[in-house]
Amino acid sequence: MKLSAQRDHFTIAIVGPCAAGKSSLARGLAEHGIRAKQVVQEHSFVPEMWQVIAHPDILIYLDASFQSCGQRKSLNWHQGEYDEQLSRLSHAREHCDLLIQTDGQSEGTVLKEVLSKLPHTHPPSN
Repeated sequence: MKLSAQRDHFTIAIVGPCAAGKSSLARGLAEHGIRAKQVVQEHSFVPEMWQVIAHPDILIYLDASFQSCGQRKSLNWHQGEYDEQLSRLSHAREHCDLLIQTDGQSEGTVLKEVLSKLPHTHPPSN
């Protein structure tokens, strides 16, 4: 794992299926002064897109079930499209440094969990 990088010197890439919480986590990390980039790997046929676009020190994979994704956003899709996203994300999932299941978790809870696992960061107290 690359989670030993210095806080001021690392870049995070965040991948996961649509509505897994990538945008929210990227915003939350930015509020803590951490460089994070949401990579829309789920829409790419290039397995290593996350490496090419973000050149991350740390790769975070946010996972969420088809049901959770559908509840979070009004996605007009079916199980097959979700499964295709997971297929496109398989390379990133295999290489991630941190895998977070976001089903049933609030944005704040996910952020707190990520911050607690990053080097030299402390989760928010609230």
